[in-house]
Amino acid sequence: MATALAGGLVEGGICRLGDVVAADILVAARDAFTAATGIATEADNETALATADVVVLAVKPQVAAEVLLPLHGMFGDKLFVSIAAGLSLANLQKWVGSDRLVRVMPNTPALVGKGAAVYACSGGVTADDRALVERIFGAVGIVMEMDESKLDAVTGLSGSGPAYVFEMVQAMVDGAELVGLAPEAALALTVQTVAGAAEMAARKMGTPDELRTAVTSPGGTTAAGLAVLEDAEFREIMARVIRAAAERSAELGQG
Repeated sequence: MATALAGGLVEGGICRLGDVVAADILVAARDAFTAATGIATEADNETALATADVVVLAVKPQVAAEVLLPLHGMFGDKLFVSIAAGLSLANLQKWVGSDRLVRVMPNTPALVGKGAAVYACSGGVTADDRALVERIFGAVGIVMEMDESKLDAVTGLSGSGPAYVFEMVQAMVDGAELVGLAPEAALALTVQTVAGAAEMAARKMGTPDELRTAVTSPGGTTAAGLAVLEDAEFREIMARVIRAAAERSAELGQG
């Protein structure tokens, strides 16, 4: 995700190449980041932090406190942006020692400029800060602001959602192979079908229910397939999937 954001900032003309720096303790991670983006890296956070106006925390939530506590009080009036899942603004404020904080839930399609990000702000965030956050994440997809109380739900939906789509794609490919299609053709047709359906929904050519109805003839092939999904309580399953991910996000936020 850090690679996607950094690349989007440079490619979108929001920052020059030399205006961005990343820090990581692992040599392999630093080398991979620079190879992918052309952006310089540092081995320690203090060096990267010294000249930064905006700091982005892009680590697993389980190690965030370990990363931030040694830096407590060093952030001054820098804008601090966290993309670590589940970490609350309250915890970040304790660890960072600042109230100019933004919590963001992005997702991995940012890697191809199709990300979906939702952010929430602490009390010290200004209108200019909000505009900057929207420019940063808008460079790799759509972005919107919500109350922090909604972010666990967002995590369960768009944050984890790409994995659900990939699981569905693989299931469709497997099913297509069972009825005789070659793997390459099954994958190509599935991906194009999913992308096309998503584009129709994005263009608001109808609600999802309306679009489904439009391609479902009574007694036809689509109706036969949908009947299986209904018997399996597909919608109820998806609601449980999103709820489980949202609840796990809340658990991570509680430490």
